[in-house]
Amino acid sequence: MRYGNTPFLLWPFAAIWNFIGLILRLTGRLVAAILGLVLIIAGAALCITIIGTVIGIPLIAFGFAMMIRGFF
Repeated sequence: MRYGNTPFLLWPFAAIWNFIGLILRLTGRLVAAILGLVLIIAGAALCITIIGTVIGIPLIAFGFAMMIRGFF
């Protein structure tokens, strides 16, 4: 199955990328890059605890994707 031009199995990644693009359009590139850095720091702080790792790793990935999207 295909959803638009994106294969069905890759649709969640495309949805996250489009969501980051929406945040970028609403806030601007610099604010999105700074927000991505803050999310990376918050995710790293959560990774110090074992239980917080479940939330921290996706938070780091989301922050990294937001920074990449903000720079390019």
